[in-house]
Amino acid sequence: MRAISHFINAKSVAEGARRGQVFDPNTGAVQAEVAFSTAKTVDAAVAAAAKAFPGWAATNPQRRARVMFAFKALVEKHMDELALLLSSEHGKVIADAKGDIQRGLEVIEFACGIPHALKGEYTEGAGPGIDVYSMRQPLGVVAGITPFNFPAMIPMWMFGVAIACGNTFVLKPSEKDPSVPVRLAELMMEAGAPEGVLNVVHGDKEAVDAIIAHPEIKAISFVGSSDIAHYIYSHGTANGKRVQAMGGAKNHGVVLPDADLDQVVKDLVGAAYGSAGERCMALPVVVPVGKKTADELRARLLPEIERLKVGISTDPDAQYGPVVSAAHKAKIESYIGMGAEEGAELVRDGRGFKLQGYEEGYFIGPSLFDNVTTKMRTYQEEIFGPVLQIVRAESFEEALALPSQHQYGNGVAIFTRNGRAAREFAQRVNVGMVGINVPIPVPVAYHTFGGWKRSAFGDTNQHGMEGVKFYTKVKTVTARWPEGDVGDQSFVIPTMR
Repeated sequence: MRAISHFINAKSVAEGARRGQVFDPNTGAVQAEVAFSTAKTVDAAVAAAAKAFPGWAATNPQRRARVMFAFKALVEKHMDELALLLSSEHGKVIADAKGDIQRGLEVIEFACGIPHALKGEYTEGAGPGIDVYSMRQPLGVVAGITPFNFPAMIPMWMFGVAIACGNTFVLKPSEKDPSVPVRLAELMMEAGAPEGVLNVVHGDKEAVDAIIAHPEIKAISFVGSSDIAHYIYSHGTANGKRVQAMGGAKNHGVVLPDADLDQVVKDLVGAAYGSAGERCMALPVVVPVGKKTADELRARLLPEIERLKVGISTDPDAQYGPVVSAAHKAKIESYIGMGAEEGAELVRDGRGFKLQGYEEGYFIGPSLFDNVTTKMRTYQEEIFGPVLQIVRAESFEEALALPSQHQYGNGVAIFTRNGRAAREFAQRVNVGMVGINVPIPVPVAYHTFGGWKRSAFGDTNQHGMEGVKFYTKVKTVTARWPEGDVGDQSFVIPTMR
């Protein structure tokens, strides 16, 4: 059986007596064992990162950018290998796995321009013979804790910007699909990063708590559930760390009566059921405005949903594969049962789906609910599976209020041909990322990713210039080069008069 070890100081380290099982979601079989960290393991990773930091921070930004260029080329070269490895542990189909990797590479591309992003500000002649300038400097050792649903993209979102800025990094990926993060670290070393710049430790809460408590770690970036995000944010900041913690989501898609329903249906099916719904930017709630719009949308959705092909992750014709684990499958199916008990109309039930030859795999068919209300737990909570809920609204104002008042505020979309309505919606909705006729509004890498309310804790977003700000601190220098004799000693605060 394959053994997955930690990656510390450019070496494979199998430290830790505890082990976790890594399953193949297609078959339900155990395919590997992963070593779980102790506090000692985290100490070793941090020590390696701390040792590497002074030299890496002193490396000029152009040379750090060249490592990013080389890393990008290596990931592209190994794309097929990485996608197959990712899909075998996560369950997403190969095309989706390649998309996972590509979206991470887009942030690496942004990081290749780090010399420009690190430029400070300069004021000449702020006072008599006085110039003022600022510089951005790395924090030191920083850490990332990443979820199972994007085992390539989200680690690259974090370590790409952090390392390009001159920090060294300790990554704690999900124990459910840990192989790709280790492979990425190996490729980073091959690209020319010094030993200790990128380290990977595996594990559960013990590893997370060790990261939170470690005095040498200056910042933590996290993506996962809201409860854990709040835990990491509150405990991390209490320990004096800078923290950005992204949580759960319940993204809505508002459909106005003038929308192009043919396009809306295709967008909704892909956004709700792609990757088996295991995306924080999935679109699990659709809000048609008006009975006519709702009835027509439902009628058009059903045949599209019926045509969806669920298959193993290596099936090129499958639209989505299994969910990540038996426990997660059971959780999703419990929500489907709960929705029916709460009084929502279960139009299509995906429970009990079996794929011939893969009966032990973690497959769930696409489910559809109609007449869902805001009082239902299945609406209030994140299901994170292939389940789409229709919540009917009578007016634009009612539709606007639904995502605005929900506990989560990650993403939202509006489908319409009316520019004024779209503009007003985008301005007024209480959500962090908005799509206008775009079902999954994940911003491009040189913008920034982040939700509102219980979807994000901390005031700095992921990647883009917000990422650069998160992983650096500003130093401001006020310089005077006097001419002639030194003046009298002054005991008052300097001014620029």
